[in-house]
Amino acid sequence: MEDLTVVDHPVVKRHLSILRDKTTETAAFRRSIKTIGTILAYHALKDLPMDEIEIETPIEKTTGYRYNKEVIVVPILRAGLSLVDGIISFIPDAKVGHIGVYRDEESHEPVNYYHNFPGGLHGAYTLVVDPMLATGGSGSHALKFLKETGADKIKFVSLISAPEGIERLRKDHPDVPLITASVDECLNDDAFIVPGLGDAGDRYFGTL
Repeated sequence: MEDLTVVDHPVVKRHLSILRDKTTETAAFRRSIKTIGTILAYHALKDLPMDEIEIETPIEKTTGYRYNKEVIVVPILRAGLSLVDGIISFIPDAKVGHIGVYRDEESHEPVNYYHNFPGGLHGAYTLVVDPMLATGGSGSHALKFLKETGADKIKFVSLISAPEGIERLRKDHPDVPLITASVDECLNDDAFIVPGLGDAGDRYFGTL
């Protein structure tokens, strides 16, 4: 991977603690993941190119700015949807695509079951989002598929990452930066991140 950004901030640490706590209820879980999603978006888009434009205030003309590139957010279904609200609250004019990936029970390889992307992937800033980067299998597959579909400026955004998942993305997609709120210890025998927070999708959607 080109680079790894771990967002070390007191607000992030506090909301991660809320998310990790098994007693946190759905509403509080959603609020905290939205807050962290907004902060992750800030870091993921810090190098978004801008054009200077002339604007006129009530007082006089001055220099203003507009985005030079479109921003497209692509959550990996279903859990990736949990980060979208926070990201688009930071950049409301971002477009949103979707990709669904499951693991084949026989081959254990990731397989697409759904995708829907807005036009203009080539040249856009594409943020692939998934709250838990565990083995990295689904993430790597989604990145490969997006590249084949035309995306050429991609970043991967996760809430919590395992070293195994980071290494997988580093091996398969060294050109894709990763922005995450935490690098946890490892994966357990069930491929859950330790200490993690459990199943992010189930906790966000209240389907435990």
